[in-house]
Amino acid sequence: MFMNGADLASLICAGAFVVLVIAIVIVLSKLAKLVDVASATIRETGDSLVPLLDELTEATASTNKQLEKIDVITDSVVETTTNLSSLISTLTDTIGGPLLRVGEIIRGVSGLLGKKK
Repeated sequence: MFMNGADLASLICAGAFVVLVIAIVIVLSKLAKLVDVASATIRETGDSLVPLLDELTEATASTNKQLEKIDVITDSVVETTTNLSSLISTLTDTIGGPLLRVGEIIRGVSGLLGKKK
């Protein structure tokens, strides 16, 4: 049995096709392993993400409660500052005016006593 050129070419093509199929099977096998690993990683991440989100929700709720308390404290500080400013203004008006007058009287008396000497 002798092979002519066409028979040899078809035999080479068949061999190349077998090599191509084997290469595709190897690549698909590795790709399947990669997909399995990725699926497991995603599953583990999802499982650990739920408790983390629960903790984050609790932390946010706690932070909001603390911020509400701080808002009350801030409002009280603003009110206290306003009241203190009003008190200082009232004291300045009530005591400051008469003290200035007393000071002027003392200065006038000192001036008169100083002139007599």
